[in-house]
Amino acid sequence: MKTAIYARVSTKDGRQDTENQLRQLRAFAATQSWTIGHEYIDRASGKRGDREQFQKMLSAASRREFDVLLFWSLDRLSREGTVETLNHLQRLTAYGVHYRSYTEQYLDSTGAFKEAVIGILAAVAKQERVRLSERTIAGLERARAQGRIGGRPKIEDNPKTMKALQRLRKQGHSIRQIAAELKLSNGTVAKLVKGIAA
Repeated sequence: MKTAIYARVSTKDGRQDTENQLRQLRAFAATQSWTIGHEYIDRASGKRGDREQFQKMLSAASRREFDVLLFWSLDRLSREGTVETLNHLQRLTAYGVHYRSYTEQYLDSTGAFKEAVIGILAAVAKQERVRLSERTIAGLERARAQGRIGGRPKIEDNPKTMKALQRLRKQGHSIRQIAAELKLSNGTVAKLVKGIAA
């Protein structure tokens, strides 16, 4: 099988080195008789998905330029959280590309337990989404208890915007022109104009 290696360290200043990861990953690929087609190396935080080499790797995966992605550990691949990390793994699967973690032997879509691994990660991701939702609700309830109202303020409550809208309308501007001027959607302006008329 043709493999790609992904390695990452968090800093660009030379205090961290990918060579330890790469040495072990190359040796492991050799034991599997996998041919290394490309090595993608990022020196950036794993908390963002817009890493240059990470994006190049995903792009190459979408073109099926390799059969399996090999990485040292899941947190070297991504530290964006369970949901986003799972999404990356599912993208690889959708592209027909397998993945394998060197240090986490259970994280191996080339093996017999592929479906179980995805199932467990999906369950963890679902729990993370539930916890996030619970934290959001708790935060809104606390804000309400402190007398704050959540959400964006209504445009109708912004006297400056409403004054500008009325002025532009009196000058004969169309809804589209007003929307462009005030940086609002046509629908929002139409609704506000209708409200003023009423």
